[in-house]
Amino acid sequence: MTRAADLILRNAGIHTLTDPDRVHEALAVRDGRVVRVGKGYEVDFLEGVETDVIDCEGRVVLPGFVDAHTHMETLGRYLVYADLSGASGPEECIERLRESAGSEGWVLGFGYDESAWDDAGYLTSDELDRVSDERPVAAFREDMHVASLNTVALARHEGEMPATDVQGDGVIVETAVDVIYRAIVPGPEETRELLVAAQEFANARGVTGVHDMVRNSHAPRVYRELDSEGALSLRVRINYWSDHLDAVSEAGLRTNHGSGMVRTGAIKTYTDGSFGGRTAKLTEPYTEGGTGQWVVPPAELRKLVERADGEGYQLSAHAIGDAAIEEVLDAFESIDEPGAARHRIEHAELLSESAIERFADSGVVASVQPNFFKWAAEGGLYADRLGDERRKRTNRYRDLLDAGANLAFGSDCMPLDPLLGVHHAVNAPAEGQRLTVTEALRAYTSGAAYAGFDDHRVGTIEAGKIADLVVLSDSPWDADSIREIDAALTLVGGEVVHDATG
Repeated sequence: MTRAADLILRNAGIHTLTDPDRVHEALAVRDGRVVRVGKGYEVDFLEGVETDVIDCEGRVVLPGFVDAHTHMETLGRYLVYADLSGASGPEECIERLRESAGSEGWVLGFGYDESAWDDAGYLTSDELDRVSDERPVAAFREDMHVASLNTVALARHEGEMPATDVQGDGVIVETAVDVIYRAIVPGPEETRELLVAAQEFANARGVTGVHDMVRNSHAPRVYRELDSEGALSLRVRINYWSDHLDAVSEAGLRTNHGSGMVRTGAIKTYTDGSFGGRTAKLTEPYTEGGTGQWVVPPAELRKLVERADGEGYQLSAHAIGDAAIEEVLDAFESIDEPGAARHRIEHAELLSESAIERFADSGVVASVQPNFFKWAAEGGLYADRLGDERRKRTNRYRDLLDAGANLAFGSDCMPLDPLLGVHHAVNAPAEGQRLTVTEALRAYTSGAAYAGFDDHRVGTIEAGKIADLVVLSDSPWDADSIREIDAALTLVGGEVVHDATG
């Protein structure tokens, strides 16, 4: 006799994302896994006395979203410290920093984006001195490659920073920013507070799994403690920065080692910077001159790739400018079967025709962030930095998919919101960028799962797969604005971890 299901979702529009033309009415879960998907009467046979039943009231059910590139500790800081995202200009940033300042220590703000301000550049020391001229103040641009310091903070740490990364007026970039991140590293208790807040925020947006980029952090310890306590409601893949490789290797960790909830992911490295900081590495100059900078030079990158791949690690390389992307592809193609290792290029914002074909031919994963399209409109950040012609060649997701490349979506915590990313991908300004709703959803589910060697467990709704699911408030195929859709319910392993249905 067939054992009853633990949970049934009925009266739903279930999109498995394996067959775009079929919509199912119900599904059943047992022991945390989907055991049946189909018509309501078929699934009803699995209802028992103790089966929990959720009436989805016609809502769309999808696989849970997997954010393939995020920074959970930073997200927690947005929630706990001053959130500068969406600020209208320097004055509002100053006000938010003052309101969150507390009574002692650093005053911190995260996520400002000066490209959305009229006639204003990066925040300056003079402006941040108005927050405090006695305590150190730091405001981080949302790309995390640029930060602004007040006079106290700059005086305290300027001697530790490369002069080339200190741009004046309290603005610092790249390696200099790392100095400040090290200075404000939270302890284990604060890290737990930040990650728990970030986890709740992610679950409320239908996210059931994240690939977290971790450096100089207690996060790996905290994740494992939360897992052992049964308090982790996200599947976490920890991508360790390359300067942790010795420690990760000596500890015996390898890619895909771990539990059902916390696993070791890739070894993460930079190559170049960002367009916001004019440090992404280009083959042709920025509109204001210069071609950016190497954060990790090509020769150093190749040594890292050879070592990490040789020790059995997946590699995850940040590359934004076209010159940087070509260098990473060269390094990956110098080893055997980079596609089998699922090596990844993060961001891949400015692609040449040859790079697109090389992604497809090599099998290297394009791990990209569709919310970056907010910079792609006429007169936006991309146009300002690159000019209008290159603006249209950024974030070429349509061209990547058409070529046969592996595409995974993430947020880079700018902000963490998969449906916002889907909205941007579906409504991108150029033909070579735009995806269909189904394609965009797959990039945030099965595509991201593939990038994390997790496609056998999650990413689609099928019998035998883990019941990581999201129930949406509206259909992304029918809604006037996908970005306005909410997650009504989020389930991880068949357990409800977010419920907005009241």
